Amino acid sequence: MWKFTASSANPYRNSDIMTNQVGIDMNSDSENDELLQYNPNRLLDTLIENLRLKNDAALSRALEVAPPVISKIRHHRLPVGASLLIRMHEVSDLSIRDLRYLMGDRRAKFRISDKQFKPKDKDNNAGGAGIEQ
Repeated sequence: MWKFTASSANPYRNSDIMTNQVGIDMNSDSENDELLQYNPNRLLDTLIENLRLKNDAALSRALEVAPPVISKIRHHRLPVGASLLIRMHEVSDLSIRDLRYLMGDRRAKFRISDKQFKPKDKDNNAGGAGIEQ
């Protein structure tokens, strides 16, 4: 899981270093950091390496998706969806947080619009069935 290295072990840093399961420094917040940018190729390459697979076709078989899905993700024509991210977690045993971090998604929270969960008004009944409550 998470590994903490004391600052006394590393004379070049004055604070503790926190790395994730795949060894990425989670404290790195520089603006020029390549981890800040969305890059699904880093995620796919890490999965291939961790699962000891040969190529994208083998990865698609392991994730039980069609090979064009992996290709479209690599070429930024399809985003990595929630169901695929969960499948990657199940197959690789990497946490969802680590998978998102590898992809370049560093958000701490996902915000959902409050309008999605509000009950509909009686006046704006889409069905118009005339049922009163």
